[in-house]
Amino acid sequence: MSTVRLCHLYPAEMSIYADRGNIAVLRRRLEWRGMTLEVTGAGLGEPIDDTFDVYYLGGGQDRDQEVVAADLGPTKADALRSATDDGAVFLAVCGGYQLAGHGYTGVDGSRMPGIGLLDVDTVASTGPRLIGDVIIDAELDGVHRRLVGFENHAGRTSLGDVRPLGRVVHGHGNDGASGGEGATRDHIIGTYLHGPLLPKNPALADAVLGWALGHAGHDAALEPLDDALETRAHAVAASRAGVRR
Repeated sequence: MSTVRLCHLYPAEMSIYADRGNIAVLRRRLEWRGMTLEVTGAGLGEPIDDTFDVYYLGGGQDRDQEVVAADLGPTKADALRSATDDGAVFLAVCGGYQLAGHGYTGVDGSRMPGIGLLDVDTVASTGPRLIGDVIIDAELDGVHRRLVGFENHAGRTSLGDVRPLGRVVHGHGNDGASGGEGATRDHIIGTYLHGPLLPKNPALADAVLGWALGHAGHDAALEPLDDALETRAHAVAASRAGVRR
């Protein structure tokens, strides 16, 4: 039986946006195909290795993000860089996205260092929070995907030598002005889309699983599933934003 190994980073501190729902989707979509997901949590002070196929880092409050930022570099950064250089998947959502970059500067000027997996940097704005339904047009493995989700962040994220995950069709995205949302390179994805992200975007979930299976040495081709319910959820999210599929 094919097994994918996932490391859930800071499940106690960085899981406020239904992040466990994303992991549940990955588990179920593998099980429906006769495969398994093995999940290992890694919290504060717990070193990790570079042998996992997927690493997941979710969202958290600023106070939790500050604690995680102080721990991430000393205990996990080297393994994450090694693993992603070897083709492992890294999926980071909201606060996790900010820490996957060079860092996050809070509204009080405090600096939370990131680990630089993505060439992005985030600064908290004193202006309005960027909140609401989001729709983006993304391209993964050369295939166009329309992704939906919800955003709620004060951060304004600027991109360096990295491409956005997608073009904003509706919503704010990285900074409310550039027209881009998230960032991606290789098999690393950072995004502000949550709520959670994967139940409404089965194509993205399967892209992540295909990458992970390939990294684990298994056949990356996935049998199609009946995604009628997921497609309905996607359509509801899009209609709530006033955009048709």
